[in-house]
Amino acid sequence: MKNRAALIFGYNDYALEIAKNIRDEYENVYLYSLNSEYDILKNKSDFEIKSFDLSDKWDELNENIDIEKSIAFCVLEDSAENIFLTISLRSSFDALNIIALSNNKQTANKLQMAGANKVIPLVQTTAEMISEMLQKPIVKEVFHNILFESGTLKIAQVKIDENNKYIGEAISDIDWSRRYGVMILAIVYEDMSTEFIYSSKIKHHIVNKNDLFIIVGYEADMKEFEKMTGSICD
Repeated sequence: MKNRAALIFGYNDYALEIAKNIRDEYENVYLYSLNSEYDILKNKSDFEIKSFDLSDKWDELNENIDIEKSIAFCVLEDSAENIFLTISLRSSFDALNIIALSNNKQTANKLQMAGANKVIPLVQTTAEMISEMLQKPIVKEVFHNILFESGTLKIAQVKIDENNKYIGEAISDIDWSRRYGVMILAIVYEDMSTEFIYSSKIKHHIVNKNDLFIIVGYEADMKEFEKMTGSICD
């Protein structure tokens, strides 16, 4: 009998966080590493790790996986490899739900053209911050909606420029969701350290030039937010 599975191609911090947070959604979660890495990684994870090659014909998937009820995540760190993988999977499986991660807008467009159902932009945050965010029920729900539902929610970075009117204000005094319809998840400071929005420390943070806000919202609201606060970063 064929399995309903989550197939995660790439072995890195993002892949592991995805695996941990969808393990209850699917009967099986498989992580796929490129053949060159497989021997090193196969005994280092709680999840079953399989090897694959970009030239694979996916015979094993056809035999064992219920494609229409499964999902694939393309999270290879090399953008060209990730695009090629997406093309290969889509050409083999019309009904497979493919989620791909991109590191910039140009790659995101190519992944969509390659056949990804959904493209999730990477932001300059750490896997540890993502893990902390996903422990919050409301953020976990938002993350689930972005990945699995057909809505238009997006995640992006907004950089505070020197002319921003909120510089000098406490972040806790600004009602971002009421004013702009977006939710701030975290701040990446100028030294690239991060702080989750619900931590006690961030309530006293004063908005500074070059702060990066990690935000989630609908595309139209995010464009309005960008006009008022700074610029969207790829």
